[in-house]
Amino acid sequence: MTSFQYFPGHMMKAKRAMSEDIKIIDLVLELVDARAPMSTRNPDIDELSRGKGRMVLLNKADLADERATKEWTEYFSSKGITAVALDSRSRKGLRLIDEGVKTACREKIERNKKKGIINRPMRAMVVGIPNVGKSTFINSYAGKAVAKTGNKPGVTKGKQWVRLGKNLELLDTPGILWPKIEDDTAGFRLAILGSMNDMVLDREDLIRCFLKEINAIDPQILYNTYEITEEMSPDEMLRQAALKRNALKKGGMPDTDKAVSMILNDFRSGKMGRITLDRL
Repeated sequence: MTSFQYFPGHMMKAKRAMSEDIKIIDLVLELVDARAPMSTRNPDIDELSRGKGRMVLLNKADLADERATKEWTEYFSSKGITAVALDSRSRKGLRLIDEGVKTACREKIERNKKKGIINRPMRAMVVGIPNVGKSTFINSYAGKAVAKTGNKPGVTKGKQWVRLGKNLELLDTPGILWPKIEDDTAGFRLAILGSMNDMVLDREDLIRCFLKEINAIDPQILYNTYEITEEMSPDEMLRQAALKRNALKKGGMPDTDKAVSMILNDFRSGKMGRITLDRL
């Protein structure tokens, strides 16, 4: 398997900035990709967030297996972290966040009441690795375009506060990855989800690994999409996918380069169905 390392300099700078910003924060809203809730977490966040209210938002839940998402939500709750599954693009699940904020910030709200401070907005930091949908979430929650969005890592670079009604102020931060990805499985999942720059990856090797993993999760997914069967090798799977979609070179040979892009797009867009890679 390819070794996955991707840590641009601006991410290190963002981590240092977060260490400062966290001092004025009541609540950390951590966005993860519901298709890989553990792989798309940043281990640094636990240390940076110590002593603060915590929420994990499992974004892109519309692309993930529903049963697995429910299991992950329960897992985070068991760790004392309020968890909400949502789809920022359709705004599904956003209504659950206000109640989640009250739960996550209960102690802070009670302390404020004792001091005679009533209804002060909670200050929240929105964090997450690149491409988990932070900007889309902020815009959907605010009900207007207040944060830049993009379908590639690194679009959000500056720091901005966003006021959301009376109860919440959000501080957006650029996504950060950890300096060394020691778990190749997590690295692979980050790559397949688009949290790394595709240009620095061996995409064909990535797709071979992906096809093997999907075959292990549920071979019916590949059969339904490309008529790929369980006994095929990854190379045969690639050729079959190209043939199924009529991605051919001159002379009728399957174009595996096109097949790689096609499979990657099919997974990321949900055309292959609702798939969760991280399993409990």
